[in-house]
Amino acid sequence: MESLKHECGVAMIRLLKPLEYYQSKYGTWMYGINKLYLMMEKQHNRGQEGAGLAAVKLNVEPGSEYMFRERAEGSNAIQQIFATVHKEFNGLTPEQIADVKYVHDNVAFAGELYMGHLRYSTTGKSGISYVHPFLRRNNWRAKNLSLCGNFNMTNMDEVFGQLTRQGQHPRIYSDSYIMLELMGHRLDREVERNFALAKEQGLVDNEVTEFIDNNVDMSNVLATSMCHFDGGYVVCGITGSGEMFAMRDPWGIRPAYFHLDEEVMALASERPVLQTTFDLDMTEVVELNPGEAILVNRAGKVSRKQIIEPKGDCKCSFERIYFSRGSDADIYKERKKLGEQLMQPILRAVDYDHRHTVFSYIPNTAEVAYYGMLTGFKNYINQQKVERLLAIDGMPTREELTSLLDEYVRSEKIAWKDIKLRTFISEGSTRNDLASHVYDVTYGSVEPGVDNLVVIDDSIVRGTTLKESILKILDRLKPKKIVIVSSAPQIRYPDYYGIDMSRLEEFCVFRAAIQLLLDEGRHSVIKEVYEACRNELQKPNEQMRNHVRRIYEPFTVYELNHKIVEMLRPEGMTTPVELVFQSIEGLHTAIPNHKGDWYFTGNYPTPGGTRQCLQAFVSYYERYHAVLMQ
Repeated sequence: MESLKHECGVAMIRLLKPLEYYQSKYGTWMYGINKLYLMMEKQHNRGQEGAGLAAVKLNVEPGSEYMFRERAEGSNAIQQIFATVHKEFNGLTPEQIADVKYVHDNVAFAGELYMGHLRYSTTGKSGISYVHPFLRRNNWRAKNLSLCGNFNMTNMDEVFGQLTRQGQHPRIYSDSYIMLELMGHRLDREVERNFALAKEQGLVDNEVTEFIDNNVDMSNVLATSMCHFDGGYVVCGITGSGEMFAMRDPWGIRPAYFHLDEEVMALASERPVLQTTFDLDMTEVVELNPGEAILVNRAGKVSRKQIIEPKGDCKCSFERIYFSRGSDADIYKERKKLGEQLMQPILRAVDYDHRHTVFSYIPNTAEVAYYGMLTGFKNYINQQKVERLLAIDGMPTREELTSLLDEYVRSEKIAWKDIKLRTFISEGSTRNDLASHVYDVTYGSVEPGVDNLVVIDDSIVRGTTLKESILKILDRLKPKKIVIVSSAPQIRYPDYYGIDMSRLEEFCVFRAAIQLLLDEGRHSVIKEVYEACRNELQKPNEQMRNHVRRIYEPFTVYELNHKIVEMLRPEGMTTPVELVFQSIEGLHTAIPNHKGDWYFTGNYPTPGGTRQCLQAFVSYYERYHAVLMQ
């Protein structure tokens, strides 16, 4: 019901054949850039605030540009940047466009290396200067670096301090720019290493340049730069000399998949993107391992190298629940399982009266979990039918069979998204009134006062949409009871690895826990946690423990759910409401291979995540101290 801005999307293509090969086989030398466009469009869900692409041409004469970049902001940024690229062809004759050598020598973006990025801001910073890819220029081809990624780093103060101690002066304080400067610095050292080797061999002038361009080892650059970062990341880059690389964080937090054949190496944030773009079986797409990099050198040789040893099995479970598209074969099964295994708690919530219960979902991202929920209830009802058949003595009558067959899962399209609330409407009461009309309902789909209404969502984060819109519109149907179901567990903690959830008070579960403590007069617990967090922040990163978890310890999930409903119930609403959340055990049963669950449990995979959560509680307490201690 509430959209989350989240980690970005990346796309890379390295053509492994000359451009003439693609012109001959596919009828166009633009094979690479066309595939990049498809890959970016297929990941449009991962970034609607900006997009960019970079390209490199190989074997370009001195005095000619060989590295290109285009960026744009806004939800139509992909179309903008590719429209700009295609403007390069305006005025060219069909013969010129088909002449690969002419195009390669005269048209921008007619290259062999392509890299694309889709951006969602997780820091609140906006402007074209924050849109990837970033670019570091130099007169030495090998020292030119373009960088993009799906990442959020949690120790930027430390890395920034390291850079300034080296004498560098980064222009912008952001993890993207700081990473560019640090990696650029290490790339300079790698070039200088090869320069010394070339001189030792007696090479001179252009021979030295060619030696450097052909011998840069990006694994050295990654090993000496990425070891300094704490966070979740997939970092991608290309150099002016024709090196390409992508590396995944050693905890495996952020995802990356690649495909390799004799024609191309392609990488994306999601597996189905590659499957659809290149018409592949899922077995032809490989997941990049934690701490591993895939590298393509200037000559087109592809290799994989373990840059940093894996530090844990912490693949992001939220990718599977919400962020990645459900067209992935495994994700589809997992989301269905998340919905299916909620059958028992939902049954309890409707007092086992499935005959008078209508099932639906909001928003569209919850559709797959909804199908799983229906499957669970179909299986339950079928089992009930079997038991009733077995209990019949002798041959069942027509009436008995008809009664059995009449039992089914009642599913309806309850809510329709009608309008998009515009952000320029900021006045409180007006905005809240308009928010209540974002969705419309299907009137007559529920028998008033008789039918329960069960609506599943993939997650409940802030509760704002529930309070301002969803509960109000569902109440118009006058059901006997409303049950709001989340296929994800209670979200209790901020994320610091690429999702815009950074303040504790944003979470309705956290607000409920604090309110319960205040209602019970246990103000001292809040203060004790504050003091514990402050003390913990004085320790080395590796020794810190997450004391914020103590806020939730006194309460059961049911108690928290009850308080959330009390706090989110719109004024004047009388229909009973109950919340049902996925359990942590259920999460891991449905998604066994993605164990990253820190937003639910507070078990952060990296020291930086724990430190930032502690700091978030300290900041929260100091902002609201006067209210909390009344």
